[in-house]
Amino acid sequence: MSAGVSTGHDPGTGHRRPAVGQYAGDRRRAWPYPRWSLGVAVAGAVSVPFLVPPYPLHQVTLVLVYVVALLGLDLVAGHGGLISLGHGAFFGVGAYAAAILLSSGVPYPVTLPVAGLVAYGLGHAFGRPAVRLSGVYLAVVTFAVAVAVPPLIRRLAPGGAMGLPVRTPAAPSFTGLADDQWVYLLVLAVAAAAFTLMRSVVRSSWGRALVALRGDAGAAELLGMRPAAIRAHAFACSALYAGLAGCLFTWTTGFVAAESFTVTLSITLLAGIVIGGLGTVSGAVIGAVVVTFLPAPGLVSGLALILVLAVAPSGVTGLVRRAPAFLRKDRR
Repeated sequence: MSAGVSTGHDPGTGHRRPAVGQYAGDRRRAWPYPRWSLGVAVAGAVSVPFLVPPYPLHQVTLVLVYVVALLGLDLVAGHGGLISLGHGAFFGVGAYAAAILLSSGVPYPVTLPVAGLVAYGLGHAFGRPAVRLSGVYLAVVTFAVAVAVPPLIRRLAPGGAMGLPVRTPAAPSFTGLADDQWVYLLVLAVAAAAFTLMRSVVRSSWGRALVALRGDAGAAELLGMRPAAIRAHAFACSALYAGLAGCLFTWTTGFVAAESFTVTLSITLLAGIVIGGLGTVSGAVIGAVVVTFLPAPGLVSGLALILVLAVAPSGVTGLVRRAPAFLRKDRR
């Protein structure tokens, strides 16, 4: 066995080269800063409920909720290259599934997986026929889903047009925490788990196949990949994340109404992930801040989207990643 094959080094140059079959694409770290700063960020996130007043804490909790939703949307739009305008509908389905269970007396830990699975099933049923379309046709179909779901919820779900109030998770007495602090820590734990899982998914062979289909579906199909099955599964997983986020939204607000999940929410979520940075898991965090604090689609958010795309087509995350190289070049 030659030295080049056994050691993974080029015998002529001495440089390391990836083994045959090893993924040699984008190797950027999820956290492009010193490792110690990640520990600081985690410690800061855990300390937030003890330092922030109730209303700002509620807003920060909503940011974490939208992080989970945008992680799912980024799987389809960022890594899959597909336009989805129906993400808000799956978000609403998950929220109402959790609300109905809570109002029926089901313990709140059970509502999270059930809401995710309900949204996953709907996303899989929808994804099978939808992924055979592309471009503007797929956008129109997903837009139709976003338009149709709120009236169906209003007509069929308990509470109707008046909405459905539910109890929020109460902090166990032994913790000594207020209820809003407890909810924040619950949502933070789910968001951290969702983030870690998504990093593993996009780096898996299935995730790389999804990216390959985005680059050249014809060539990927010649290599034995099944575009319809891979994209349908991506839609289902994206809907799963939206359903989980919807459940967290119900835990946080204690109230759901069909008017909260209109097509406006779907457009806002898509704008948020574009501004944050498509194809980058960390872009979901920036996009969630945009979704939470910028107004609904209108003059301000529209101008913000145009400005970001003009200055940084790859989103704020891409701009931050390029900043160190730009500063080094400027010093020269």
